[in-house]
Amino acid sequence: MKHILCATDGSHSAMKAVDFAVDLAKSVNARLTFIHVLRPTNEDISHSYFWDSSILDAADAQIQQELREAMVKATSQGVEEVFCTTASGHDIAKAIIDYAVKHEHDHVVTGSVGRSGIAKVLLGSIAQHIVQQAHCPVTIVR
Repeated sequence: MKHILCATDGSHSAMKAVDFAVDLAKSVNARLTFIHVLRPTNEDISHSYFWDSSILDAADAQIQQELREAMVKATSQGVEEVFCTTASGHDIAKAIIDYAVKHEHDHVVTGSVGRSGIAKVLLGSIAQHIVQQAHCPVTIVR
């Protein structure tokens, strides 16, 4: 394991995934990249009267803060190579896996809220879709 990709969105389960990914990267001396998938995309927003630059700026500031906090956590715990990025797409799992393939990540870490029953059927699970599409091992943190 040389390059870990950790999906984060600021949620409670994502923060657990960040903690796990930091510990994993440190233990195997791997590079660590945090990714946040942007939804809606800039293309979507350009066709909407309901979005304006102040909303986009606020959303971007929140995302950058979440990524910055993940990076600080990793570097403060001794992970030497830490990167942050964003990707766009309606299909979050596909965006994560496409990024992992393109940038040669060999492990993906993601959080899961652990829905079950009808909620899982109706809402689906991004973590489940990541596992189904992945080219490499995936760790799901709950």
